Amino acid sequence: MDIGNSRLAQAGLAVLLSSLGASANAQAPWPAKSIRMLIALAPGGGVDTTGRILAQKLSERWGQPIVVENRPGAGGALATETLARATPDGYTMLTNSSGVAITPSLMKLSYDPRKDIIPVSLAVISPGVMVVHPSVPVKTVKEFIAFAKARPGDLLYSSSGNGTGQHLAAELFGQMAGVKMAHVPYKGTAPSITDLIGGRVSLSMASVVSTRQYFEGGKLRALAVLGARRTPALPNLPTIAESGVPGYAYENWYGVFLPGRTPMDIVLKTQQEITRIVNEPDTVKKLVSQGLDPVGSSHAEFVRFYEEEIAKNAKLIASVGMEAR
Repeated sequence: MDIGNSRLAQAGLAVLLSSLGASANAQAPWPAKSIRMLIALAPGGGVDTTGRILAQKLSERWGQPIVVENRPGAGGALATETLARATPDGYTMLTNSSGVAITPSLMKLSYDPRKDIIPVSLAVISPGVMVVHPSVPVKTVKEFIAFAKARPGDLLYSSSGNGTGQHLAAELFGQMAGVKMAHVPYKGTAPSITDLIGGRVSLSMASVVSTRQYFEGGKLRALAVLGARRTPALPNLPTIAESGVPGYAYENWYGVFLPGRTPMDIVLKTQQEITRIVNEPDTVKKLVSQGLDPVGSSHAEFVRFYEEEIAKNAKLIASVGMEAR
């Protein structure tokens, strides 16, 4: 045997083995390290609750730490921008609210909401309720419509701010029910509900989480839920559509997103786990106790839903004369 050729062969084999080892490392199963979970709103709310439940469960399933980071601001756009700029490798994800489908029509964003983020799974619906102050002499949506039509423009409704889901839900109701009301925006849900309890406004469209203790305690009166179907949290309360405004539905929701260009195998693996998690009995119990309805959609369903939500909110925002700032 030629010693020179033998050494060359051995060297070639070493290079090949080294290359194969590097390739194997490059294709190591995901996830192989800790994951950053951005949450678009402040601690303590429904988005935060949902994101933290998912982070804990995903960490247990994947055997990797998931570090939760709240990045509130600009209606969720701050966290979404952070996600859009992250490396698309699956190690940064985001739990966001339905505000992510509102901001494209309200703000001049530094990212493309259709290309720079990927909708992974619709995790939960946060059902809303139409609530009135007890001084308003109505017990049903039909009675409220008649009461409001007799006082065009006189009734005040509160929201957590201009262009928020609460504002748009009330605007959609006014358009579909044919009633005119005056909008009073607040800096957040808490002051909005406080003034409703105080009787300074007559109506609000707010979450079950933020209002339940008050209408169950008699400080407010719940007339109907805002979504397309009844919520398990309040099974005896009808929808607005059932109550005299056919076709009405406005959902506040929370979903998970990944950066644009994230490999599809990572997107689908994440989606499948989220769907399983939100439908596990212990997770369902936790979510429903917080006034949240578990969903867990497919990736394709959430993409379609997200696009529909952007279009619906754009139409509503244009109808009330708001422009991107």
